[in-house]
Amino acid sequence: MLNGIRIIEIEGLGPGPFAAMLLADLGADVITVHRKGGAVTPGMPERSLLDRGKRSIALDLKDGGDLDTVKRLIATADGLIEGFRPGVMEKLGLGPDACHALNPKLVYGRMTGWGQTGPLAHAAGHDLNYISLSGALWYGSAPSDAPQTPATLVGDIGGGAMYLVAGILAGLISASATGRGTVVDAAIYDGSAHMMNLLMSLRQTGNLSEARGHSLLDGPHWSRTYACADSGHITVQCLEPKFYAVFLDRLGLSDDPAFQRQYDPKLWPDLTRRLAKIFSEHPRDHWTALFLGTDACVAPVLSPEEARAHEMNAARRTWREIDGTLQAAAAPRFSNAEWQPKPSPARGEHTEEILAELRDGKQG
Repeated sequence: MLNGIRIIEIEGLGPGPFAAMLLADLGADVITVHRKGGAVTPGMPERSLLDRGKRSIALDLKDGGDLDTVKRLIATADGLIEGFRPGVMEKLGLGPDACHALNPKLVYGRMTGWGQTGPLAHAAGHDLNYISLSGALWYGSAPSDAPQTPATLVGDIGGGAMYLVAGILAGLISASATGRGTVVDAAIYDGSAHMMNLLMSLRQTGNLSEARGHSLLDGPHWSRTYACADSGHITVQCLEPKFYAVFLDRLGLSDDPAFQRQYDPKLWPDLTRRLAKIFSEHPRDHWTALFLGTDACVAPVLSPEEARAHEMNAARRTWREIDGTLQAAAAPRFSNAEWQPKPSPARGEHTEEILAELRDGKQG
């Protein structure tokens, strides 16, 4: 879908590379500028799946000749992604003003935790810090537990990378119409707060409480994760009465007067305890089979490996093993284009190829 679009990615961590991977999945020519002679980040593989579908050139941004190469690449690009703290790219001579002087249509994507401005702009932080201060962590976990969310998903990926991609795509549309680029200030702090607006809309109807465990989505017995007899877990979220009725029918609780009062918050704690006891009496697979194919809105909690083996994945091929690495396929899907997985490059693998393109004046 993005065939003909070129993105220059300055090597970074987490959400920046993820955003660039997504753009590569969508067909963009993503050239990652890896640090020449730089060691692989501890804990990361030599060929990261976040680099899949990209091309790699190894350069030293503090070297005059290599800096000139980066500038020449930027002049050919539609977009740029960087994830340094504010001011670092400016010190390298690659800030937005300098890049727009080279390429007025460039969409300059900046990925940070706190944003380009504000009292914390230059402070260090990580996923949990950003989403805790933005308010996005508040409803994570049960009320008796410390707030916790799936690692990196709410902040780095949801509030960061996905908003950077949305900003870049919007910028590309604008640039094609106006001939003018823009700077995308994608802050995880902002994006994770923006994602809260679906929940905040519940405040308009009185269904979102400031107190954890008292709202429509984190208080009821029908919106929970329950432990099973084999230490597996099952999720229940039958919000609508018609789905709740199917849930009760499957459990043989349709005639129980307490369970019939679905929206009575005074009963939620006791009904949660009763359901916890019921689910603890059988293993996860028992409950999975009991609710399979129904509208009860019940599903097992699967590991990525288990998700890969599930019949849903057999139909959708969402989880795949590519080059010996388990990874999720590109999303979303398009009716007129099928994603073809491409390998992750070694650092600097395409250096000579890209330099040759610059010499020959080719776009790639």
